[in-house]
Amino acid sequence: MIFLGALFALLGLGFAVASWRALRHGRVLAFTRRTLTALLFAALGALCFGLLAATQGYRALTREEIACEVSVEPRGKQTFTARFAFPDGRRQTHELAGDQLYVDAHILKWKPWVNLLGLHTAYDLDRVAGRYISLDDERARPRTVAALGAPRPVDLFNLRRQHDWLSLLVDAEYGSATFIDVQSPAVFEVRVSTTGLLVRSKPAPSSR
Repeated sequence: MIFLGALFALLGLGFAVASWRALRHGRVLAFTRRTLTALLFAALGALCFGLLAATQGYRALTREEIACEVSVEPRGKQTFTARFAFPDGRRQTHELAGDQLYVDAHILKWKPWVNLLGLHTAYDLDRVAGRYISLDDERARPRTVAALGAPRPVDLFNLRRQHDWLSLLVDAEYGSATFIDVQSPAVFEVRVSTTGLLVRSKPAPSSR
């Protein structure tokens, strides 16, 4: 799409120069024909770049990113170990109580026009916890919660709260959470998108 847009733009420029030369020599018919051709190529080039920008924006708004990979292993009744591996190389291990793995995060969604500039939904994993299926267990059984976020030199979420002008760039700021049953050893991917967090089982490697 970039190649076509650039090609049409160059052709349009070439015909614009040719039409100017025709006008200087008093060739009205040639000037008209070349001017119309230049406008046609200019319109085609603009259409290509417009479609490219629109497609880039659409991809940005539906992009998913792996926030971390977590391996879970049951240790007993309503207890399990969760081992986290983050894209930056950090690793954490937590002993949790519950029937389900729970992860939450802060989500910062940019304005659509900012997505076109290449900035995607920002997120910061906040905490992990064990979650019970039964409300009675949730009230009575031990609660286990641990921090997931890494120290950051600049806290974007606090900046958004402190400076109102950032609302020109930020569409929404909210919390998002996801959870999944832990019944047997498994590996999950915690992903973040513009709609929030989601968790998926990691596909087993194919054997040939």
